[in-house]
Amino acid sequence: MWDFDIGRTLAIMGRTWPFIVLRMVVYFGITVAYIFATGTGAGIGYGVGHVSSDPGGPGTFALWGGIAGFGLVSAIVYWIREYILYIVKAGHIAVMVHLIDGQDVPDGKNQITYARQEVTARFAEANVLFVLDQLVKGVIRVLTGLLGGIAGFLPIPGLDTLMRFVNTVIRIALTYVDEIILGYNIRIGSNKPFETARQGVVLYAQNGKTMLKNAVWLALFMWLLTFVVFLVMLAPAGAILYAMPGQLAGWAFVLAIVFAWAVKAALIEPFAIAALMSVYFKVIEGQTPNREWDERLSSASKQFRELKERALDTVGVRSGTASAKPTG
Repeated sequence: MWDFDIGRTLAIMGRTWPFIVLRMVVYFGITVAYIFATGTGAGIGYGVGHVSSDPGGPGTFALWGGIAGFGLVSAIVYWIREYILYIVKAGHIAVMVHLIDGQDVPDGKNQITYARQEVTARFAEANVLFVLDQLVKGVIRVLTGLLGGIAGFLPIPGLDTLMRFVNTVIRIALTYVDEIILGYNIRIGSNKPFETARQGVVLYAQNGKTMLKNAVWLALFMWLLTFVVFLVMLAPAGAILYAMPGQLAGWAFVLAIVFAWAVKAALIEPFAIAALMSVYFKVIEGQTPNREWDERLSSASKQFRELKERALDTVGVRSGTASAKPTG
């Protein structure tokens, strides 16, 4: 079935409780911001509707006010996403990496300070980590296509529909590859993040069967739990919106999704990342990046080519291929 140890992964989660608390503060804070902005926007719209001659009346204005408030918070979250990655996600990954390898880490608030120092040592600025993260995401999208690309050559009726479904499952399963590569970067203590990420992606690709099997299992667990949270949150979301002005009942569905997203990001995602990193570190032990996979990704992905270019710039080499270090 799967290759990760659920009990050990939960134990790692428990030892990183300061980051779990931090994630809950950040993601549930975003949820509160959505509620406040939606309610405020609806209230302002409701008030404007009373003095307007528009036939839609206060209800229509309240609806559009709620949409405006929701959109404003969404824009803010979009613009701060690289700082959330740098301060929250990367730090948590750094601590989990050390615990997976059996190393001690500080407890309490010192754990967050320790993790921030680790991340800063590898990625001096947030934008460096963000660029690296986006490049790896781009490579993984291409890797998904490579895994499903044989469909067009097989004359089986209905195969296109099946492969679209398979590719969707694969995309969901590969959601956290960028976090795994970040963990690999931290694990080997690299000061050349782009070159290390190139190696890490190739190692992932050459062990794709094992990684994908575990990722699919985790994706199923995660989305099942998230759906349960969504169902549970429908009632309180509806109660909150019932107290707001105007006709916002339909927004209970949207707000329940936001609640479920917050629980997923704060509690469920760290478990999946820790489990996948454990499998990844074990399966790549003693391996070196495969040249064939390096070439396949180079020919298929412009993001992988850019990753290599940045790696060459970092090490000061402009010809040939940077040598790959053995992993261990």
